[in-house]
Amino acid sequence: MTFPPGRALAAITAVLALGFAAGCGTREPQPNVLLVTVDTLRPDALGFVNGRGDTPAIDALARDGRAFRGAVSPVPLTLPAHASILSGLLPRHHGVRDNGQTVPADLPLLPEVLRSHGYRTGAFVSGFPLQTLFGLDRGFDHYDDRMDQGEQGWVERKAADTVAAASAWIGQSAADRPWFGWVHFYDPHDPYEPPREFWQPGPRGAYDGEVAYTDYWLGRLLEQARQASGTRPLLVVLTADHAEALGEHREVTHGYFVYDSTMLVPLIFHWPGRVPAGQGDEAVQLIDVAPTILDLLGLDALPTTDGVSLAPGLAGGPLPVHPALVETWLPWTYYGWAPLSAWRDQGWKFIDAPTPELYALADDPGETRNLVADEVATGDRLHLALTRFTAAPARVAATGDDQQAIERLRSLGYVGVGGPVEAPPDGRPDPKDRIEIKERLQIAETLLRQQRFADAQAILTDVLAGEPDNRYALLRSGVALLRLGRATEAVDVLRRSVAIEPHRAEARFALGDALMRQHDYLAAAEQWAALSELQPRRAESWFNLAEALERAGEPERAQAARVEYQRLAAAKRDAPDAAPAGNGGS
Repeated sequence: MTFPPGRALAAITAVLALGFAAGCGTREPQPNVLLVTVDTLRPDALGFVNGRGDTPAIDALARDGRAFRGAVSPVPLTLPAHASILSGLLPRHHGVRDNGQTVPADLPLLPEVLRSHGYRTGAFVSGFPLQTLFGLDRGFDHYDDRMDQGEQGWVERKAADTVAAASAWIGQSAADRPWFGWVHFYDPHDPYEPPREFWQPGPRGAYDGEVAYTDYWLGRLLEQARQASGTRPLLVVLTADHAEALGEHREVTHGYFVYDSTMLVPLIFHWPGRVPAGQGDEAVQLIDVAPTILDLLGLDALPTTDGVSLAPGLAGGPLPVHPALVETWLPWTYYGWAPLSAWRDQGWKFIDAPTPELYALADDPGETRNLVADEVATGDRLHLALTRFTAAPARVAATGDDQQAIERLRSLGYVGVGGPVEAPPDGRPDPKDRIEIKERLQIAETLLRQQRFADAQAILTDVLAGEPDNRYALLRSGVALLRLGRATEAVDVLRRSVAIEPHRAEARFALGDALMRQHDYLAAAEQWAALSELQPRRAESWFNLAEALERAGEPERAQAARVEYQRLAAAKRDAPDAAPAGNGGS
């Protein structure tokens, strides 16, 4: 499933044949490229799929471009999915299996290739999982991740402000140089709180309203991009990282299961005169996006990809649809239950779980009839294909890629978190069998966001009585106790959380906070140092480390940590090519 660059030559030749102007035989200028990713976007929220017409900007792209109504995401989590979009690799090959991990520094990315060919590159992201500290900014001249909505860990930026920032950057682009812009919208992500004028009817009206709101601002962005491009062509690619379950299979949001309710997303290529219009249900994949963009542009392919170029199919030839591996590690990393993976091929889908599942997707798109006991040969064939494909060891994401920060930690006597566990042990519970617990934890999380800490703690305590090592319940119980002013109890719970999952950054942060409140500054410093090792570019962890060491009576070590904080803060403040933040209302 890994394809060397040479395999794309035939596709490049076929597509480039379309790229020469008539008459003089000169090639038209390289197009500007706008990649739009809408977080948590279901295809059936769009007018060109549902027929309602609530998303005119996206519908116009689909009408005049090549639209796929159900492209396959490799993972229902924001950072791993975007790492796949920009690298063309599956999570097991780029190493990022969960939000909060760090993208490996040696992972080749699409913007790096484009920049090496003269493109000006800019990114405008709107959700915390894509902030600079997680390493997806490599290859971008300008990476704008300024956000001011929500609480820590749930921070986002509204579409209006993202479009204002992106439009300012696009407007500053010189006409003699092409640009590549990546704009990420986070609004359809939970919680769903659209402006009143975008509210939609029905039980999912708030979610659909967020999509309509995003579409409105996307339309404004497209106007600016077209105006700024002038006579230079504009290639627009629109997709999503994953979808949203909205209650299907008893999953409220995403990340927990690998059913199509969260794994299928829209994918549109829009390039007038170069990509013929059409729509289809072919199961192309998000890992095909980067290879396709480079092939359409006639540029060097990424060194190694799991995806393939769709350019031959976009030009009218056969589409290279290939088997899809999808996965989620969230049940393991968040709860301690079994991770899930699935293999899609020729209309069938096999889910590798403690209780395996097999679905005939054409007859059962909702995946409601498990045929694993009836279609034994088909299930065995898909299971064998999945097993063979995943036989080689998976790549493990680094804990951090900032060597200067890591060296600073070593000089302070820290560094000991180590690399994350490559795979969970066998015999973990099936997520299907724990859905009631998951639902109770979802209620507790909602109560925490509403600052009803005592009510949340009551649920979390009850869950822990039955599952003492539940990772999610331990972490959130520690947070609830901390917010209730019960720091001593919080420390005990959070120490258990860190012992079970030492690579969970949020647990380190919460324990460090609790220890600071107990005035145990050296112990707190150990947690801030561990957090700085896990996320070396997280400036606040260095600030807190310096504060803890200062209060512990170690001013020299505190100053060393403060120097690193100042370095990171200055790098953020002095990021090149900064565009002013927008003030668009929401």
